[in-house]
Amino acid sequence: MAFSVTDSEALLKLKQSFRNSEALDSWKPGTNACEKDNKWAGVICVNGNVNSIQLNGMNLSGIIDVDALLQIPGLRILGFMFNSFSGPIPGFNRLGALRAIYLTGNEFSGEISEDYFGKMESLKKVWLSNNKFVGSIPLSLGRLPHLFELHLEGNQFSGTIPPLEQPTLMSLDLSNNNLRGEIPQGLSRFNASSFQGNPGICGEKLGISCGDTMEPSSNGDDDNSRMISIGFLIASGIMLLLMCFGIYVLMRRQERECNIMVKENLDESIGLPIASTSKKELSGSRKRFGSSRKGSNRIGDIVIVNDEKGEFGLSDLMKASAEVLGSGTLGSTYKALMSNGLAVVVKRIKEMNKIGKDGFDAEIRRFGRLKHKNVLTPLAYHFRKDEKLLVYEYIPKGSLLYQLHADRGPSHAELNWPTRLKIIEGIAQGLGYLHTELSTFEVPHGNLRSNNVLLNLDNEPILADYGYSCLISGQARQSLFAYKSPEVVQHQQKATPKCDVYSFGVIILELITGKFPSQYLNSGTGGTDVVQWAKSAIAEGRETEIYDPEIASSRNSLGEMELLLHIAADCTENDPEQRLDIREAIRRIEDIQIGGYQRPASFHVLPSLRDGYAESADSTQSQLGLNAEHVYDDQQRNSISIDQDNRSGLQPTESFAFDPSHPNL
Repeated sequence: MAFSVTDSEALLKLKQSFRNSEALDSWKPGTNACEKDNKWAGVICVNGNVNSIQLNGMNLSGIIDVDALLQIPGLRILGFMFNSFSGPIPGFNRLGALRAIYLTGNEFSGEISEDYFGKMESLKKVWLSNNKFVGSIPLSLGRLPHLFELHLEGNQFSGTIPPLEQPTLMSLDLSNNNLRGEIPQGLSRFNASSFQGNPGICGEKLGISCGDTMEPSSNGDDDNSRMISIGFLIASGIMLLLMCFGIYVLMRRQERECNIMVKENLDESIGLPIASTSKKELSGSRKRFGSSRKGSNRIGDIVIVNDEKGEFGLSDLMKASAEVLGSGTLGSTYKALMSNGLAVVVKRIKEMNKIGKDGFDAEIRRFGRLKHKNVLTPLAYHFRKDEKLLVYEYIPKGSLLYQLHADRGPSHAELNWPTRLKIIEGIAQGLGYLHTELSTFEVPHGNLRSNNVLLNLDNEPILADYGYSCLISGQARQSLFAYKSPEVVQHQQKATPKCDVYSFGVIILELITGKFPSQYLNSGTGGTDVVQWAKSAIAEGRETEIYDPEIASSRNSLGEMELLLHIAADCTENDPEQRLDIREAIRRIEDIQIGGYQRPASFHVLPSLRDGYAESADSTQSQLGLNAEHVYDDQQRNSISIDQDNRSGLQPTESFAFDPSHPNL
């Protein structure tokens, strides 16, 4: 076929076939759809050619001009999810090179011909869920050699399930249709949820025997319907009991694994807050905060660098009740509650470099002069040759890591999309401030990750654990997160402020996906590689797949999520020269306005890499032992073991008292 028009001209022709196309105002004649500085909404380009059209949640209606799409030779992915298109399925089967079709959440209706997908051999992903399709499931779907995901749930498909025996098929959902008959043996590897909501379906997976046939009663169809309903209720009860038993077994297994993990990784675990502590538990674990060394209780031993919280001396700390918060590579961290009501956190640094007292004093005073709402400023320090203490205000709500992955209470419920965007903006502002005030540092922050982002009662982020790269030894410096960026680890390049930007991009992805990043772990196993996941999703035009389901229902904010996702991808480029500068990242984030995108009135569950997936070793849930440390060690007091999906399984560590002479500290 000869293509006489450009990709941009073809897209403009496509736009003309839509109604309510205000969301496509960026599609303007005379501009290039693939121009980097003038990106067209929903269009993704590869090597200067349109590769993916993702017009999800834009309130579009009308028709979809397939003739216009035929004039885009590089088109591989189509997404029209959560719009208001209706009528028969368009002739996308004329686009033989397509690899993915996403039509979820529209009002498409009618039957799909048996051979519709017959000439689409490149097709890997088909999402037709939550429409009004009727008739049989097309047999041609079973002949797609590379089919990976098939989602037909929430329609009115009838008849039996066709053979879908492709070994490539890993995600399947046929629930909530009118299907009948036995689940094919080749699909037994999929969860029961893939077939539920079809009253006529039977099979071992659902706990419904297909051998029991029902004879019509003398009362005709009413009695027959009643028998079917009774049978369905019995089956549902059995399924409920099985689910409860499975949950009980899973919880017991997680508890055992968590206990083992706490014992094995206590010294390297992330501290998290204990919800409550009994008097009996505290009676043997709290002692006076101080040292037995002669002369260590002089007020002059504490140097105040920020008097906003008042002045205090080492003797005040000695009289304070103290609890351990955590222990990590750089040292141990404690909470102290002084008699005047001031709660502070004390960081005891053990991997100090050869910096002298004057140099140490100059650096900490420099930190003490920092004034920004998103930056935690030290209050005081204590310096001796064999012991250095840093004192900070205690932030009781704890870290972003804890609130996002472990806490399932009211604080976690506050992490809706506007709050997450607010947190991202605050982190960006704080990091930009550090990059200005500490511009002479190799990396101004150096250890930016979610356990070093504290949240106040208004969910305003506060950056902690910054500036340590100039204080600690070279070997300990390698444990800081900035020194794990690709250019340092893979290419042995020198760390730069761009390493902080990489760390910031990981946090954005963590907030968007709700997944714990594998980048935080030293073991190389566990967690989710959020960077690679995001890049693959963007390249394939399936951004909506990776949004945390807990924010995906914010349908009016899908545009903001997509913009943030692309900012995160630009922040995590492997090549630091291609990576955003923090100022450019701040500018782009500030341009995002909540509610600035029009979305349809209804919203459904977005595609997820987890939903309906076949059971395999790769999809088995695993417990993550988190190891990291920071200026607060999260200002919190539990070891945490996080399940990648359920993020559950907290186990408190034993609380013990601060004793600088203790041999294990």
